[in-house]
Amino acid sequence: MIRVVFNQKGGVGKSTITCNLAAISASTGNRTLVIDLDPQGNSSHYLLGDRADKSDLSLVDFFSQMLTLTYKPKRPDEFVISTPFQNLDIMVAHPDLTELEGKLESRYKMLKLRDAVQKLSSIYNVIFIDTPPALNFYTRSALIAADSCLIPFDCDEFSKQALYTLLANVSEIQADHNEDLRVEGIIVNQFQPRANLPRRIVSGLIEEGLPVLGTYISSSVRIRESHEQAKPMVYYDPRHKISAEFQDLYKSLG
Repeated sequence: MIRVVFNQKGGVGKSTITCNLAAISASTGNRTLVIDLDPQGNSSHYLLGDRADKSDLSLVDFFSQMLTLTYKPKRPDEFVISTPFQNLDIMVAHPDLTELEGKLESRYKMLKLRDAVQKLSSIYNVIFIDTPPALNFYTRSALIAADSCLIPFDCDEFSKQALYTLLANVSEIQADHNEDLRVEGIIVNQFQPRANLPRRIVSGLIEEGLPVLGTYISSSVRIRESHEQAKPMVYYDPRHKISAEFQDLYKSLG
């Protein structure tokens, strides 16, 4: 299973959701890979801590290889780095991904990630792809490579309006490049059940027939602490409410 976590809006919890679901997948015995396409590298730092900045090979090297003629190119798995957590590996991001994007797009390399992910699927049971907050070369490549799309959603009107544009963009990718891609669900993140506005917005999405997943992720300072410690919740505080919510969310996925 190849899942892309995607939203064009920043600050909606893509990296948090990616890493926590991937960590739960790994903890259940699945060989799991995270591909961090966001130049900010939040997923890379969440899983590796300071090691994320010291990696010999990153996704910049992976994509740069596509732009040069190499006698013996490296296999996709040679760009993979082990995390401290059993069964969980990562392909790390790099700030220079932003600079490289234009060159990749001009050379029509949009399908190369799909080809690499197909090869990696023979090694990994589950692959999660974290994406930048934009519809650009990297997010399009990820949507083309994926089986399903998970959409993090913050409960405000701006996020609601952006959601419709996002769904239209995913539909366009489906029509043009990946007819098997499906929207697996909208993940309600940083939910405050006692506040009227979040409850009203989420109820409206459900009434409109949008695929809102039934488990909502609460807002908690514990998540920030887990980022600082570079430990997803299943390892950092497995008995916490947030950890239980992520586990319930993982179980609800197909």
